[in-house]
Order: sequence, then C-alpha cells, then structure tokens
Amino acid sequence: MTQAQLDAWVTQARIYASTGHLPNYIPLLAQATPQWVAVQVKTTAGSIVSAGDRDRSFALMSVVKPLLLLFLLEQLGWEAVFTHVGITPSEQSFHSLMQLNADRGFPRNPMINSGAITLASRLPGKTGGDRCEALRQWLNAQSGSQLMLDESMLASVRSLGNEANRAIAGVLRQAGHIDDIETTLDTYNQICCLSGTVADLANVGLLLAQPHTYPSLAHRRAVNALMLTCGLYEASARFSVRIGLPTKSGVSGALLAVVPRQGAIACYSPALDTTGNSVAGLFLLEQLTQTLNLSVFS
Repeated sequence: MTQAQLDAWVTQARIYASTGHLPNYIPLLAQATPQWVAVQVKTTAGSIVSAGDRDRSFALMSVVKPLLLLFLLEQLGWEAVFTHVGITPSEQSFHSLMQLNADRGFPRNPMINSGAITLASRLPGKTGGDRCEALRQWLNAQSGSQLMLDESMLASVRSLGNEANRAIAGVLRQAGHIDDIETTLDTYNQICCLSGTVADLANVGLLLAQPHTYPSLAHRRAVNALMLTCGLYEASARFSVRIGLPTKSGVSGALLAVVPRQGAIACYSPALDTTGNSVAGLFLLEQLTQTLNLSVFS
C-alpha cells in the first residue's frame, strides 16, 4: 500500500460519509462535520502511514470498552471480570434494555453499554474522576498515547437525561452487578469522553497487537475475540466475514481494528450507519484488509 493509495481511499471515504448520519442524542457530536475522515496504520515494527484529518481529536466513546476490559483483566483477573459480564453476542442494539431484561440483568458482553457500565463500576477509585484517571494514566503509560478527558464532550453528555443508561444501571443494580448508580454512570460517561487523535488510538490498539508479555497473551486473546464477535454490535458477524479483524466502533465515529502480531488500524469519521458504526471508517477498513490480505482467517 502506498501513501497515494491511502489518500485516494480517504477521498472516496469522504463521499461514502455523505450516506451516513450524525448522532443527535449527544449535542456536541451532532455538530461534527460528516466529511471529516482520518486514518492511521501502525505496525508492531513501528512503521506508520496516515491520511486525512489526522490532527483532529475525537472522543473514543465505545472504543474505550475493549481498553477498559483489558485494563480490568490485568488488574483483577479473569474470574473477577467475567463473574459480572458475559461473552455472548447480543442480537439487540448496544443500549438495549430489552436484551438485559431478557438475560435477567446479566450483561451479554463487555462491548455493549450494560457490560461496560458494569465494568466501569470496578475501576479503582472512589469517584468517577478517580476511576477515569486510573484508566487514562494506565493507557497512556503502556502505549505512549496522550489521551485526555474532553471536558466539553463530557458536559454535552451530562446535559442529557441519559435515561437509557440510567434504566440499564437500575437493572444492573437490582441484579447485584453494580453498587452506586450515580458514581457508576459518572465513571462510564467520563471514560467514554477520553479523547485523542488517530495516532493515539493506533498506539493503544498496539497493546492488543504487540507480541509482548504484558498485557498477558490470554487477556489480549480474550479482548480480541470479543471485539471480533461483539465489537460492531449486531453487525459484528457480517463484518467478521467482510473484514475479519477484531474491531470496535464508537458513536463519535471512532473505529479501531487490531491485526494480531502485526499492527493496529485507527479510523475516525463521524457519520454513522443505522447500527452506529462509522460509514467511512468501515469503508477504509474494508479497503485495507482486502488489499493487504489482513483477515485473521486468511
């Protein structure tokens, strides 16, 4: 792949972005420009190629979920984490209360809101700020990224009633998976507002790709497997076939894909499809994986 080829794909991706929509339930996300597109590919050997609006910062939103899972697996271990969250894909949307009720309050997996809210309650610290900072500092220290808390985005998230997540938290509390609803939701909101560029996202993605001893191989395997089966919500199976990489999306338009032992691909473009995945990001990812034969099933 050449720089010219990546630049050409970004130009095409801007056109694809016009078919998507901006999320209107977080005011600041709705103010983004749909044609913003950025991508960085970084290998475990240190090679980097990037294109588009690479200096633009964005909130990770749900892309933080696999990173949260990795951190807690390293800190608490398998049993403490998976006692409170499952490993099964969900047939419903990422914020489905119906799915959680059908499962009697046990979150299907860590890549949907119920699972991530549960795990957010297990971060070390008494306040949401303390817990978010613990995760932020660990991610930056391990990856060399410069993730920061986007206070403006957090204020925008807090300006909403957040009724869906509050209802989810109520079911989780009744089922015994979280304790304090307010602190847990505040923690969840803050970690979703951790922000950086595609370079920062590629750096943290390498934590799941590098052939090193820390984080542990078993934990990386678990996170990557759940990204592959659950990371794109109910569209995960379809894109496992089309892309074949562990991938996680966020409603900000962030997208992270891991190429085990080889590298990470970070994309950002805020226009979303009906499932909540970045239209341009998925287009870029599909071009890269098919051209470079990156699928883990190759």
